[in-house]
Amino acid sequence: MSCTLVFNPFFSNSTIRESRKPPNALSCSNPSVRILCSSSAPDHSTATETSGNNASLTGGAYDFERATTSLSHKLLSSSKKVTLVRHGLSSWNKEGRVQGSSNLSILTEAGVGQAERCRAALVDMHFDQCFSSPITRAKSTAEILWQGREQPLVYLDSLKEAHLYFLEGMRNVDAREKYPKEFTQWREDPCNFCVNGVYPVRKLWETAREAWSEILFTPGENFLVVTHKSILRALICTALGLGPERFRAIDINNGGLSVFSFNKRGEAMLKSLNMTAHMYTDHRYHY
Repeated sequence: MSCTLVFNPFFSNSTIRESRKPPNALSCSNPSVRILCSSSAPDHSTATETSGNNASLTGGAYDFERATTSLSHKLLSSSKKVTLVRHGLSSWNKEGRVQGSSNLSILTEAGVGQAERCRAALVDMHFDQCFSSPITRAKSTAEILWQGREQPLVYLDSLKEAHLYFLEGMRNVDAREKYPKEFTQWREDPCNFCVNGVYPVRKLWETAREAWSEILFTPGENFLVVTHKSILRALICTALGLGPERFRAIDINNGGLSVFSFNKRGEAMLKSLNMTAHMYTDHRYHY
């Protein structure tokens, strides 16, 4: 069950008093303040009230004019909304293998089911375009998600996963044993992880900025992006102005959804991170 506090901003917090009534009948001495509760079931959503000027009072942001550093460095044609999706469970996810940019890992039966749940959860949402990594596990997820939509899928190399060279395909337990130094640094200090003279995580920050540029300068206002965990971390962090040292500060589940809004200056606001309600219920998103 979730609760939303709805209040009149012209009254101070001192006017809000604790209710002695049961949880589903909470009240306040101030008639302008009340708590709206809802079940987490998909057919019961938290109520939204509006004030006299039609502004939502449920605590959601109305809009924004300044945010983080611009990703575009010049004006966009319009504001944008971007929904990021991690691919469904793959065979190498299930087997505990290092995936990287390998194209040998495919969606499992459970992963197909997760992609279908994402599609059902977003069926009421309009998207102008869907961008996907061309790597099989993400491509297959995007094909399921985009089923029945008119626009063709767009595949971007900038959405490919990090290249992890000789570690790719190895089981994590074997990689830890055979390459203890490299594997430990990859897990515990990924920003400084270097293989074959390349820093894969630092490289991700470069490709993430390329991906954002390609996405944000595409005509349209509402986009869907299907890709992989590590590049998703880089996309989220670069949008928020965070460096590669924050790589493991973000985690995204298979089938998890994250939503960004961008103003015309290309500045990002993170609206939702790793939403997974649709993995457990028949939840449909409207945002």
